[in-house]
Amino acid sequence: YTTSQNPHVARLVLSAFIGIAPEHKLRVVAPDVGGGFGSKIFIYAEETVCVWAARKVGRPVKWTAERSESFLCDAHGRDHVTHAELAVDGKGKILALRASTKANLGAYLSTFASSVPTYLYAPLLSGQYDIPAIYCEVDGVYTNTAPVDAYRGAGRPEATFVVERLVEIAARETGTDPAEFRRKNFIQSFPHQTPVIMCYDAGDYAACLDKALELADYKGFAARKAESEKKGKLRGIGFSAYIEACGIAPSAAVGSLGAGVGLWESAELRVNPVGTVEVLTGSHSHGQGHETTFAQVVSEKLGIPIEQVSVIHGDTDKVQMGMGTYGSRSGAVGASAIVQAADKVIEKARRVAAACMEVEVDDVDFEDGTFSARGTNKTMTFGEVALQAYVAHKFDTSQIEPGLKEGAFYDPKNFTFPSGVHIAEVEIDTDTGETRIDRWTAVDDFGVLINPMIVEGQVHGGIAQGVGQALLEGAVYDENGQLLTASYMDYAMPRAQDFPHFEVAMLSTPCPSNPLGVKGCGEAGAIAAPAALINAITDALGHEDIAMPATPQAVWRAIRKSPAMMAAE
Repeated sequence: YTTSQNPHVARLVLSAFIGIAPEHKLRVVAPDVGGGFGSKIFIYAEETVCVWAARKVGRPVKWTAERSESFLCDAHGRDHVTHAELAVDGKGKILALRASTKANLGAYLSTFASSVPTYLYAPLLSGQYDIPAIYCEVDGVYTNTAPVDAYRGAGRPEATFVVERLVEIAARETGTDPAEFRRKNFIQSFPHQTPVIMCYDAGDYAACLDKALELADYKGFAARKAESEKKGKLRGIGFSAYIEACGIAPSAAVGSLGAGVGLWESAELRVNPVGTVEVLTGSHSHGQGHETTFAQVVSEKLGIPIEQVSVIHGDTDKVQMGMGTYGSRSGAVGASAIVQAADKVIEKARRVAAACMEVEVDDVDFEDGTFSARGTNKTMTFGEVALQAYVAHKFDTSQIEPGLKEGAFYDPKNFTFPSGVHIAEVEIDTDTGETRIDRWTAVDDFGVLINPMIVEGQVHGGIAQGVGQALLEGAVYDENGQLLTASYMDYAMPRAQDFPHFEVAMLSTPCPSNPLGVKGCGEAGAIAAPAALINAITDALGHEDIAMPATPQAVWRAIRKSPAMMAAE
């Protein structure tokens, strides 16, 4: 039992290290683990030691990390120093972007440490903008700190932060409204090939911006700013027009970058004689609601009540093989595999139904859970066909194999590209440096929505994590490499009381590269939030001299550098 986002990969690695062969003799179970966020993708040394020790002593061994051990040993997320430039012509059109990044990798290389600041970072430096030329160089640096790897967005938040800070500064320096500067430079037509590998397949960036401006009451901001000034406080507004490449899977893409493994996903649908369905998926659910979403997909596809669908995951003895959950891939890749398996089930069920109704297969239609013979009044429900598939006395078993069970492996041809616009509005206390988030507007395009409530919950959680990075969270080391923030006494995180009501809206341009038209949503909030919040803070301060985390102390010091404060002094 382990808290892994990809139990099959854990089995593969653990069995190889410990010498268990064949690997299926090792069973790995990853139940609901209370969240992953990327840090549970990797195989940690403690997992290997526990399995080795259990074999050595012949008894179960349980290990639970203390909180301080987690802070010291779990992979940390992003530690970049970036110098970037944006070239803009006299008409406000972006001409080029150049970035140079030093990426801390920690004391040793973690699983995806080299790909996060390269493959998941540099190719997203185009953002939502039509930028003709982009140059990026990344130097990986080893330090005596915890390993740095995929966590809360993995590369995409870093890219979004660079692009959106540059765009915001460019708008201010050219005297252009930041919303209109973005609109002027948005990509207008699709597909769009960026200078940095990615081919964006669909989107409507201006529509998201317009909706966000409306919901945020952008026109009323000046009046709210004036009210804050009357109270002796600063008020600022900041934008983040983000895009991400997710649905991490295309084997051809990752193979071209040197990865020695395909990133497909698997699914199997087992239809029982009574018409209930078991869905076995290689995707892993650790809080995202896959059990509900996947059941909805199958329920709608087969026309059966959702109560008749059960979803099985996270157990290598039950699911043959899977690549797990990360990079917002479960809907675009995992659910697409389920759809393919369901299509195979329907096709076989049509053959069974045709034999039972004594008509040609091509004359059988399937809709809303019912098979009907064209030109007749003959019909069979999905459950009736399932029973006949196992009873198997109304068809020739030499032509149709009894039973109703199908599997599929799905490997997409492209990433998915969710996008959107987040607008943060803050009020800052000039005496204490405390930043209060007054309003938050998020308009996202996740393609087709299977379960809007689950999607909105994912957005809320992502924003909270992005706000944490922007305002409070950070691993602090002393000059000797000693971690000073190794407990929640020192590592600060935002609480519910620190957030306003989130104004969330969804627009939809279906993704053309998967059968459901879905895009990923799990990381969007964490990707968009840091840039929106820092842009809002710098707008309030009147200068750009602040870095994350923008703690009250950091903001208080930055206020002393603001033009208004310096003039007063």
